[in-house]
Parts: sequence; structure tokens; C-alpha cells
Amino acid sequence: MATAEHKKTGVSSNSKYKVIGTRPIRPDGVDKVTGRAKYGADIRLSGMIHGAVLRSPHAHALVKSIDTSRAEQLEGVFAVTTHKDFPDATDKIADLGEGAINLKHLSSNVLADEKVLYKGHAVAAVAAESIHIAEEALALIQVEYEVLPHVIDVRKAMQDDAPILLDNLRLEDMSPDSVPSDKPSNIAKKFFFEEGDPEAAFAKAKVVVEREFTTSTVHQGYVEPHASTAVWSADGKVTLYTCTQGTFSVRHQVAELLGMPVSYVKVIPTEIGGGFGGKITVYLDPIAVVLSRKSGRPVQMVMDRASVFEATGPTPGSWMRVKMGADENGKLIAAEAEIAFEAGAYPGSPIAAGCMCVFSCYEIPDGRIIGYDVCVNKPRSAAYRAPGSTQVAYATETVVDEICEKLGMDPAEFRLNNAAVEGTRRIDGVQYPRIGLVETIEAIQQTEHWKTPLEGPNRGRGIASGYWMNAGLKSAVTATVNGDGKVALVEGSTDIGGSRASIAMQFAETLGIAMEDVIPAVVDTDSVGYTDVTGGSRVTYATGWAAYEAALDIRRQFCTRAAEFWEVDPSEVTYEDGGVKGPGDKWYGFVELAEQISKVSEPVVGRGVSNHNEPGGAFGTHAVDVEVDPDTGKVTILKYTAAQDVGTAIHPAYVEGQVQGGVVQGIGWALNEEYFYDDAGVMRNASYLDYRVPTCYDLPMIDALLVEVPNPGHPYGVRGVGEVPIAPPPAAIANAINQAIGIRMQHLPMSPPHVLHEILKK
Repeated sequence: MATAEHKKTGVSSNSKYKVIGTRPIRPDGVDKVTGRAKYGADIRLSGMIHGAVLRSPHAHALVKSIDTSRAEQLEGVFAVTTHKDFPDATDKIADLGEGAINLKHLSSNVLADEKVLYKGHAVAAVAAESIHIAEEALALIQVEYEVLPHVIDVRKAMQDDAPILLDNLRLEDMSPDSVPSDKPSNIAKKFFFEEGDPEAAFAKAKVVVEREFTTSTVHQGYVEPHASTAVWSADGKVTLYTCTQGTFSVRHQVAELLGMPVSYVKVIPTEIGGGFGGKITVYLDPIAVVLSRKSGRPVQMVMDRASVFEATGPTPGSWMRVKMGADENGKLIAAEAEIAFEAGAYPGSPIAAGCMCVFSCYEIPDGRIIGYDVCVNKPRSAAYRAPGSTQVAYATETVVDEICEKLGMDPAEFRLNNAAVEGTRRIDGVQYPRIGLVETIEAIQQTEHWKTPLEGPNRGRGIASGYWMNAGLKSAVTATVNGDGKVALVEGSTDIGGSRASIAMQFAETLGIAMEDVIPAVVDTDSVGYTDVTGGSRVTYATGWAAYEAALDIRRQFCTRAAEFWEVDPSEVTYEDGGVKGPGDKWYGFVELAEQISKVSEPVVGRGVSNHNEPGGAFGTHAVDVEVDPDTGKVTILKYTAAQDVGTAIHPAYVEGQVQGGVVQGIGWALNEEYFYDDAGVMRNASYLDYRVPTCYDLPMIDALLVEVPNPGHPYGVRGVGEVPIAPPPAAIANAINQAIGIRMQHLPMSPPHVLHEILKK
């Protein structure tokens, strides 16, 4: 039992567990460090040809005609497709697990029909014997466009005279004073939440701060581009190899878009080089299937980097107005937020999540939240790590910091004084179970980082908190016990952040065996029960729960078999400490009983499913030191500490990695990352040379403090950990900048040009 005997290290040290809280080597580690692991573009099949996509040069235009005849005649071309090859999609909503989408809009996004709605919108595709011939054929396709006025600013898109993207889109207004309208609109939805009497509460406040904020469009920045390989069969079935966060979600989307029975689509997941929410919606998969059907060949499609930026879902740019009021004792008594998110070309921004998160860290008795989902001529937005939470945390935590400044209060003490706790009811109506926000603030206060004075000119220290709901949803696991006592564990959750290990560890803990005796495998949609996406910080929680149930199933079967062997009543047999105990000190160790069963009895196969939705939610509080160059506006991160309530840290090293990775992405969002558009609505920095993500030269070591407040809604107290850490960084850095140079930044990114602009205004 290597893992169980392994000395525990790090903050996680819950002694009641033998496997959970240790740091075993990840099962897929050797394959990934040796290059043996297969990613989306590594698939090679006999007779395989290559697909390429023709994309719109315009931000907004009518598609008058498409002539593909010259491309079809080019030698080496096997198939050409346009939207005409797709059946009419139904106007219904598909739940993707972390967000939802209208299938008619999804179909039009995969290949445009009557309109192109953003630069890079897919218009046609070709499959040829080489990618070079396919790209040559694209140049022969003639598309006649009628260019239309475009709009890429969320506030301008909300105005009455804005160009309308979707003629049949009508505002769905959920506010109490809504008036139905048949007028076309770019505003798809208006959310409204209210608690108490905000106006009366603001009137009683000693300090009221109201500010507006804007954030730029930002991409998830995954290293591996989208890639899909389709194999159409003569019996009308298809097999897809794809890098995705959800095989069953891809199966559902492809089946719906192409009018196929869902069981005729088999999705095999490849390894995935990053996703962060951006690899849930399909882009290439349906096109590859159609090209394979038309050509009779396996078709592989790999997106180039510019297309990833221009045509796959970034997180939305935003406009926000936040107003908060506190009394003379430093208690928050009122809050109001108005938030508008860019949905991109089709409705579906994470505005609902933004509304839920905007005041989630605080107990506020009276408040109002209004949110708008607004279409603009940019690619349709997609989930990005705590979708919607980073934007609103930036606004709220900046306003909170200014209130502290006006009241002369320590920002950490102010947060403790107002922190949400068990029983707090948010303005959107949710009441919290046991949560650990207070513990994360206290953890920051106890660090040497927070206690040590920051010295030097133009230096400042900031603090901010953030929240993410986490998700439950459905997962399935099966496990087969082999005769040597090792167990093959089959799961449907694609592994992005080390989930093979975290699932296997919960399974091993339940059986009382070593994690190394569990052999996890992520399999295709025909080989495991339905499993929702790897997203929403749900996998360690939900698939871990399914693994726990599968282990309990094996324990029950082991007890029954042992009772048969001992010829005793099953009620006299119990599973204890990695073995089975019977009357009269009878005992089978796990390996011993597995060997006996394999010789004389039928195989033991455990099954476990979960559909629990008590993920608990999670909070983080971050502290950061910065130095601002007053001549250039450049912000340098000097020191960073992130404390997060992780419930129970199943594998502390992977949890620390999730926290550090989220912080790094948050720093990039805070200081550099943004889409640059020209006057024609064309993105001008669609490459990693010009879209600047942080490198090791931009970052200090990120200190991750794992605070463990077990989630009462899980057998092992698991909370999702992957999304919270991206929420606080922009606000924490903005508050540090203010302390350094006395400037409140109200726009992301806080890049040198923007910071210098504010410095020069002083």
C-alpha cells in the first residue's frame, strides 16, 4: 500500500484518511512527459484526408451566394460543404453542462447560413488529400457578401439605433416592470434580482461608493487548438476522435445538428491540451462528420491559431456599474449592480452567473442586481474558468476597497466584518450551507506576506476575495476487480487537471487499497454511462462520488462472496480496512479475496453513478504586492499569496497547481490580455506573438494556501477547486495599484498604456 504508507506533506493533513491528502504520481504522467499520449491532432487513420474551413473576412454581412464549383473540380479535393448540407436545426435549447445554447444558433455558428456575424465566422469547408490542397481549394470558393454595419461595443449594441445581428431575436425581460415587445433587439435577456429596499438602505448609509467598470474580451488561451477526426460508416454511424471537455456533450450536439440518433455517434476523447471552458461547444466536429460522409474517408480537421482566437468562444467583454453602501460601523447595508456582458454573435453569455457572483462574498440585507445578455459582432462567448465571476469580482472588490479607504478601515478586517457565512442568503435568493470564506481571509491575515510591511516607492498591497458556485450534474463509473487485486476504473470525465488521480484516490480510499492498485481509464461514449462535461469544477466532486459508490458496490459484492466461501450468513460479514472480516476471526485481504474470486466465482464489477447537486461553493482570498513604473505604467507583481477553501484536498499538489494556474490566468487578464479590434471589426492580435499571456518572466512564485472546510454535501467533503482562483486577481491587483500610486483603475486590462493614461491625467 504505497500511497497509504506515504508520508503526508503540505497543508492537507486530515489523518482520518490513508490515501486522500497524499501526493501519488499521476497515472497518465509517463505518457504525457514522454510524448506518447495522443492529443487531437495525433490521430492517424488509414485513408485519412484533411479538412479546412473558409471563414468570413467581414464582421457583419449578408451571404448572397456561395459558388463551390471550382473548388470541387480541383484535383485532390474529395468533398466540399456549406450550411446547405445541414438539416434545419430546431429552435430549442441544449444544456451543455456549463452554459446552454440554442441549437439553431449553434448550427449557424458551425457554418453560417444567411449571415456572417463576426470576422472568422465559418462559411464553407473542404476535405482534400492534403491540407495544402484543401487550403488551395478554399481560395477557389466564391462568396458574394453584402457588408452590413457592425457593432462590437456592448453599450452601443444596447442602443435603439444599433445594427441588429439577429432579426428574430426579442428581449426576454425578467424584471417585474417588463413590457413585452416585438421589436428586434441585440439584448437577449434581462435578469433581475432584488432583496429588501435598496433605496431606503442607501439613504441610511454613511458611505456610498458608485463606480463604472469595463473589461475587454479575453480568450482562455489553451495551448492545443481544436482538432477533430471523423469516420463515417456505411451503416450511417460515425466515430469522432476529438479533444473536448465533454464527450457526451459532443455526441449530443453532433446528433442534434445532423439529425442523427444519439447512439449512432460514438465520441472517443483524445488527451486535451487545455480547455478552461472553451472546449465544450462544437466547432469542427459536425463539419468533419459531413465531409467524411460526403467523401467516404476519415477526415481530420485542426484549427489554426488565428481561427482559435477569431472563431471560438472567448469570455465576454463587459460594462458594469456597482454601487455599495456601508454604515458608520463598517457594515455593508445596501448594494446595487447593473451588468452587461457581450454574448458575441449569439445569445448565451455567462451573465446569469455574473449576477449570482457579484455580491456573493458578502452579507448584504438590501440589494438589487440587473444583468443584460447582449449580442455583438464578435465570436459567441464561451465559458472561461468561473465564467462571469472574474469580471464582477473586479468591480465589487474595487468598490469595497474604496469604502474601506473612506472609512479608514483595514480591508481584511472589513471583509471579515461583512463576510458571507453559513446561512447567509444572497440577493439572488441562494442560502449558503457551511462555507469557508472567513477562513480564507484569516489565512491571509496570518501569513508573513500580510504581516510584513511593504516598503519602497510606487509599491502597494491589495486584497480581494472571489467565489464560484461549482456544479454537480451526472457522472458514471464502472470498476472491474482483477485476479491480482488491482482494479480497472472506467470513467467518462475527460482529464484536464489530474482527475484520473483524484477519482482513483477516492475510489482507493473507500476500498482501503493503494491508489497505485487502481488503473483509471477515460473511455468513449459507448463504454461508460452518461457523464456530464469536465467543467464547473464538478469532476472531483461528482465523478469522485460515483467512484465512491462503485467502491461501495465492490465492498458489498466482496462481503457476499466471502460469506459464500465461508458458508456463513452475509450479515455476519463486514468490509473493514481493505479486507473482509467474518465470524471467528475469519479474514480475507483484498488481494487474497480477489484471487480466490477469480479462481472459483464470477467476476466482480462495481458500478457507481451520481447526480448530486450540493457542490458547496468555494471562496478564495488573495493578497498581492505590486510595483508601478510611473514613467511607463508597467505593473510588476512582486509577491502573490492565494488562500482558498478547497473542502478536502484530495491530491494537494494538484490542488495547489489549480490555484497557481488560475492565479496566473487572472494576472494575465488583469495586466495584458485583450482582443484588439480595428474599425472594421477585425481582431488585430490573433496570435500568441501579439495576444500576450504571462510568461515565467512576468510572475513570482504563487503561494497557495489550502484551507480545508469540508463540504457537507459530499462523502469526503470535496469542493471544486479549479475556477475560484481566477476571480480575485484583477481586483487584488487594482487595489494594490491604488495603494501604490493613488489611482483607481476601472478598466481591464491594466496594461501599461491604460495605467500610464491614468497617471498622466493626475
